[in-house]
Amino acid sequence: MHFVFMGVAGSGKSTVARRVAERLGLPFAEADDFHPPANIDKMAAGIALTDHDRWPWLRELAGWITEHDAHGDSTVMACSSLRRDYRDVLRRGAPEVYFLHLSGSPEVIWERMETRKDHFMPPALLQSQFDTLEPLESGEPGLEMDVREDVETLLEQALEYVRSRLPEAKARSVVD
Repeated sequence: MHFVFMGVAGSGKSTVARRVAERLGLPFAEADDFHPPANIDKMAAGIALTDHDRWPWLRELAGWITEHDAHGDSTVMACSSLRRDYRDVLRRGAPEVYFLHLSGSPEVIWERMETRKDHFMPPALLQSQFDTLEPLESGEPGLEMDVREDVETLLEQALEYVRSRLPEAKARSVVD
């Protein structure tokens, strides 16, 4: 089982995903760490990525999922996954990939991004992310979570969702 925490920049996906992975002892991937330097430079300069920039990055992330799946490991990833076709690439990595969408209004997310330090994604690109965002569709396995909730509430919602899908032996072996 593979769990991708998705949403626009500033939604809290990395924070919640990392904590879920730590609590459950699962491998974690921060998709931003997989971007080539050219992508990071573009975003830092306030230039939105194109699909041409994203496809190799998404295929590498799917490869990370495939590698862990081949070893029988469940995983947690934080990745924007803004469009269905992006999520489809990640789903090619393994048979069971679930998406947890940290969703909120542009106003709420903008407020969060204004206080965030040391991240290459400037708040000016937020609107381009909302313009690209396609929420989970019918038939896409996943959960939508409201980012107006505090981090602890989001963490508990996510843990409940993930635990309910983990293989029984793994879910039983996890201790809080």
